[in-house]
Amino acid sequence: VQLQASGGGLVQAGGSLSLSCADSGRIVSYVGWFRQAPGKEREFVAAMNWRGDRKVYADSVKGRFTIPRDNLNLTVYLQMNRLRPEDTAVYYCAAGTGYSSGHYHLVGAYNHWGKGTLVTVSS
Repeated sequence: VQLQASGGGLVQAGGSLSLSCADSGRIVSYVGWFRQAPGKEREFVAAMNWRGDRKVYADSVKGRFTIPRDNLNLTVYLQMNRLRPEDTAVYYCAAGTGYSSGHYHLVGAYNHWGKGTLVTVSS
């Protein structure tokens, strides 16, 4: 499994940005998005199982972020709306197998990580 996240950039507060995560290899059980701000630990943002019928969001992004996907191109997106300065971070996509949705928020549930993409939200 090789993951490639892209789509980061600079956006004003209140704006929107869409990140994409392409999986060039095998299908995995679930895909997640995490982020890491300077000086902080990596934190969970959102995740979904590969069927798409189970999605989990961090409280901080509920109602603002969604995870659309493109089955044909094996791509998962992170659609970020109403962005806030505190959303500024490096965003990572990850994929894993072996855990139920109750564990999707855990870094340790993921076997594969892509390189991060920087999102900067200006006030």
